[in-house]
Amino acid sequence: MIEPKINKRLKRLAESGICSFERASEYADELKALADKGISKEDAETTSKIFKALADTTRLRVLGLLNIREMCVCEVMVSLDLTQSTASHHLGILENAGLVKKRKEGKWVFYRIANPEKFEAMSNMAYQ
Repeated sequence: MIEPKINKRLKRLAESGICSFERASEYADELKALADKGISKEDAETTSKIFKALADTTRLRVLGLLNIREMCVCEVMVSLDLTQSTASHHLGILENAGLVKKRKEGKWVFYRIANPEKFEAMSNMAYQ
């Protein structure tokens, strides 16, 4: 029997007996569809951005403050003893991840939790 030309990864699957050499390409397509069914690449990137934003104690504390009420950068600075640039940096990361929203009022910028219901559910999961 002549084996169809397949790449190393597929050859390894076929050699292991998981699938036949003839069906290796078809099986690979099934596996790729299965991966997208679990979580799409775009959703994984979005989720990764959120987890990266949450992987910092200062940003978690900022979120804790904003969960209580909307605050301007100055209030976040004083509350957490941060410089203006550090507070703005952390708020920017949280905003980029879609966790907070800002609104401008004259020269002032106020931040709040972007989706309070989603944040509450996420917080409840973290403490269980």
